[in-house]
Amino acid sequence: MTASGTEIDVHDPRFARSASGLLQVFNAAGVLTAADVHVATRLGRLGGEPNELPLLAAALVVRGIRHGSVCVDLDAVSHTVLGEGDELLDVSALPWPAPAGWRAACERSPLVAAGTGDAEVPAGRPLRMAEGLLYLDRYWRQEELVRIELRDRAAAAPPPVDLERLRAGLDRLFTADGPDRQRLAVAVSALRRVTVLAGGPGTGKTTTVARLLALLHDQPGPPPRVALAAPTGKAAARLEEAVREHTAELSAADRARLGTLPASTLHRLLGRRPGSTSRFRHDRTNRLPFDVIVVDETSMVSLTLMARLLEAVRPDARLVLVGDPDQLASVEAGAVLGDLARAAGEPEPALDARLRTVGALRSGDAPVVHGVVTLDRTFRFGGAIAGLARAVQRGDADEALAHLRAGTDDLLFVETDSLEGRDPAGLDGLRADVLTAAREVTAAARAGDAAAALRALEAHRLLCGHRRGPYGVARWSAEIENWLAAAGPGAGGPGDGTEGEWYPGRPLLVTSNDYDLGLYNGDTGVIVRDGTGVRAAFARGGSPTLIAPARLSGVQSVYAMTVHRSQGSQFARVTVVLPPAESPLLTRELLYTAVTRARAVVRVVGTEQAVRVAVGRPVSRASGLRERLGR
Repeated sequence: MTASGTEIDVHDPRFARSASGLLQVFNAAGVLTAADVHVATRLGRLGGEPNELPLLAAALVVRGIRHGSVCVDLDAVSHTVLGEGDELLDVSALPWPAPAGWRAACERSPLVAAGTGDAEVPAGRPLRMAEGLLYLDRYWRQEELVRIELRDRAAAAPPPVDLERLRAGLDRLFTADGPDRQRLAVAVSALRRVTVLAGGPGTGKTTTVARLLALLHDQPGPPPRVALAAPTGKAAARLEEAVREHTAELSAADRARLGTLPASTLHRLLGRRPGSTSRFRHDRTNRLPFDVIVVDETSMVSLTLMARLLEAVRPDARLVLVGDPDQLASVEAGAVLGDLARAAGEPEPALDARLRTVGALRSGDAPVVHGVVTLDRTFRFGGAIAGLARAVQRGDADEALAHLRAGTDDLLFVETDSLEGRDPAGLDGLRADVLTAAREVTAAARAGDAAAALRALEAHRLLCGHRRGPYGVARWSAEIENWLAAAGPGAGGPGDGTEGEWYPGRPLLVTSNDYDLGLYNGDTGVIVRDGTGVRAAFARGGSPTLIAPARLSGVQSVYAMTVHRSQGSQFARVTVVLPPAESPLLTRELLYTAVTRARAVVRVVGTEQAVRVAVGRPVSRASGLRERLGR
């Protein structure tokens, strides 16, 4: 029985049997897991802290890291806590400590180092109280490293540039009536050490990158050494393919100067160390040998990985961070791109003057702050999908529902009260999309055309917010396998099992990194038939990579995937299964990310209430970086 009188099962692994006081109450309520409690009590024993207020704060910090926050605001945590599982928690009745006394207890604690400097701070304290926010000291140091690196690079002398040649190149690549934001982004990236190129899907970010690289190669002196990278193998393959595609649109001279630019994952770029997930071969003492580093899908980069990247980039190199700050952030702690893109700041007069010299900034244009340029013209999709995406970004649920209910060909809304039962009504269109795409994949795979099979694999994708349950990937993958089996052998699927586990047309999802094969968590592929048997085909920017199935370890069939895994991908048609309104996973970023994966058609399956909750609930990740960058 807890201190509040609630009975708990002492054999339930969710509860810490040794917990007492506030830790026990918050554990029983589902706010804290047993692991959170054990970490806090262990810290208390090691640090000699008997007061339960700092221990509760420590447990909440550990919990926050799991939910993507790098710190906890003790003033706000009582009304920002979300559920651990699939349902929201009612935390209003919990005995939250008074914030002022709670902060004072933490500042006095032997577990907490107070302040933003290391002078006179006792060594070895695991927590840090800085400007009213409580961190694990490790994450405070990472956030401080990112802030200092960005500040120092902004204050350093700008890279040497022939302004006349840059202006001539901008005039050559951007017509007078072309997108001014792309021209501005290229100019800022050429004239500044760190640039943030923000924008939604299809706004021309990769086009801008290709033209930037062409202009940098056009500058006097030796050609710059360029690295293209992304957080996942799938995103890296897409980056390489997109840069190659847009480079082909340039003049023959520009194409010759650029050559072929491969892309890699950030982990491979930094050089992984066996046995370590947070330290790399390239660091402050062994910098990366590149003059220009472009990182795509930066919204997926955690605070830890961004800190490791910044300390490995040479101070005189250019770093271009590309991504969409409105998408889902990294599954690990931190939302660095969002912090950078939205931080307040002062203009840089010297940069503005140079931008005006090259014709990238005109009278009346807003000045560039922190090197952030946002592209706002969408080329990938338009119509109802673009309208829905804008409404979700603005948090306008009425407008979002109006777009969903308009009955256009490119945006479909299947309103259903429940997906709990078998064969929910209104999903005939989804079944048709699944079967059409599967037949195309299977036909190409059996013919041995790996490239066509991989293209067909992106014709349609079902996206879910959950992994399990009636709204999750596991349930809908099984549902699709049943549809495929009922449709016959030509539709693909496991069929009667006579072709074994590796049947042609089987869609694959890589679930763990395999550095020897160059496969990474989130990569997708397909089994194809060749002259000697079957091979697993994966897209790698150029010709498909073919691998013997026996060499694969962490893979599974991918008939549906989570929205998180879909980041860095795009599909012709997308179906989004919304979680129920009470799910804490249902957020504005989840809905925006899901609908913007589509090039042509989006189908949203869910309730009006789920749409309203999603649009009205932005992700809240506690961080001190945005405010400190704005000073």
